[in-house]
Order: sequence, then structure tokens, then C-alpha cells
Amino acid sequence: MLYVDNLINSFGDFRAVNGANLTVEEGEIVAVIGPNGAGKTTLFNLITGHLKPDSGRISFKGEEIGGLPPYTICRKGIARSFQLLNIFQRMTVFENVQVAVLSQHNRSMNIFRPARNMMIEETNHILESVGLLDKADEISGSLSHGDQKILEIAIALGNEPDFLILDEPTAGMSPEETNATMRLVKRLTSEQGLTLLFCEHDIDIVFSAADRIMVMQLGETIVEGTPQEVRENEQVQKAYIGGESCLK
Repeated sequence: MLYVDNLINSFGDFRAVNGANLTVEEGEIVAVIGPNGAGKTTLFNLITGHLKPDSGRISFKGEEIGGLPPYTICRKGIARSFQLLNIFQRMTVFENVQVAVLSQHNRSMNIFRPARNMMIEETNHILESVGLLDKADEISGSLSHGDQKILEIAIALGNEPDFLILDEPTAGMSPEETNATMRLVKRLTSEQGLTLLFCEHDIDIVFSAADRIMVMQLGETIVEGTPQEVRENEQVQKAYIGGESCLK
């Protein structure tokens, strides 16, 4: 479904992504891991059009998407959440998701009909699926950090994606919120037939949730394989996880 081949991106003299390779099959849950500064978020920004690659190939469903603008890539079926919260803090929970739904259905430019009366059922369905329907009328900025992260996932779902990218979906959450969020993500991918690519620092979450794992270091892909293959890779143990005992 997604194919990344020898991707390179530089900021001046600094090469943030330096030959990254990644393959994601339809229906898979794939994790990207690596130490801070490995290039994970830059890779996600390249895939979603927020950055343009210097060279290399990004294809989605067999179509080259490298360098296309984010809105075009979104309409092709890729949606994402961000490492830093990216919601409308002063709008209600309902309005945040409704904006995404309206945009996906090409209703965002209708100036003759009040937006509040449009796509209500569709928006409520998404909120119910992520457990936020009872908070639909609350101001988004008043939600807990965990609920704001879940709201961002709901906004992504409003774009009706086939392929969902989550950049550290549990960052800043308590252990209870982390476990609940990952259970939610796995349920949504299963129920809605989504393909999932995510980045996460919690190794336990990665190895319990992912079908396959890609490990980055200094912008490069050092290994891509099943959790067991990654667990047994000596280069991964030395470069990132800190020794074999951390993987048992």
C-alpha cells in the first residue's frame, strides 16, 4: 500500500532522512522506532506532503505521491495525527471533527448553508467510535491531554482514510491512558479496515501492537521486519534499545 525507497531529505548541511526504506502492506500495523533525532517525524512529514524529498520515491497504492501538497495526499486516503497537538482549541469537540468531515465531502466552501446543520450524523458517528460523543459540546481546550490526543485521531478519521499515520499517539499520557488509547487504535483499525503506520517510544507498546517494525538511526533504515526479527537484531540492540535484556 505504501512504498518508500531510498528517501533523502536535508535541511541545509544536515541530512535528516538519509536513505530510508519502508514497505507497508494493506491491513498491516507497522511501527517506526528509533532514538530522538533519528528522522521519524521527518519521514512522516515527507510521506504526508509537509516536506518535499530531495530524492527517492514515495508511492501510495502504486501512485507516486512524493512532493504532492498535503491536501492532495489527504484526499488520496492518507490521514495523520501529529507529535504536537494540532486541534482547534477554542472550538467544540464536535466542531473539530465536523470541519474534517465537511472538508472530505467538499462541503467546506458552501457559503449559503450554515455549517452547524451539516454532516451531523457522520460527525456523531466518529465521536461515538472514539468514545467522545458525551463530550461533543465541550470546548476542546478544556479536555484532558489524553482526550485531546484521541480527538486528534477522530479528526483524522473525519477524512475517511484508508491509511492512518499516528506520530507518538500516546505522548504525555498516563499508563492507563496509554493502554486505553492503544486498545482504541487497534479496535478502530480492525473495525474500519485501516492500515496503520505509527511512531512510538514505548517499546512494550510497539512490540505488542505492531505486525512489523522499521528501525531508523541517523536518518537511515537499519532494519525492517517482524517484532521477533527486530528483537534479535544485534544492530538494533546496540543502536537503540540498549542491549538484549531490554527486549526480553
